[in-house]
Amino acid sequence: MAQSQTINVTIRLDRDIKENAERLFGDFGMNLSTAFNIFVRQSLRQGKIPFEIFDPFYSTKNQTELNSRIADIEAGKNLSAHELIEVEDE
Repeated sequence: MAQSQTINVTIRLDRDIKENAERLFGDFGMNLSTAFNIFVRQSLRQGKIPFEIFDPFYSTKNQTELNSRIADIEAGKNLSAHELIEVEDE
């Protein structure tokens, strides 16, 4: 591999995230720059982000629960009465 030149890259993080990441990576014996380099190198090697990115809302467990509740509502089950709140026009 040819000698590469390094450059500075600036990234923006919330202060709490940065501090927590520095503690975590420090426990692994590395700084934030080294951790970011590892992430980028693995992304390039794999041709993708090297971990799954997901929203827990779309998890199988949550979707199953939501579908069950929708089925209950459509079947007229588990409907609870709510008091209507009257709002006066301003």
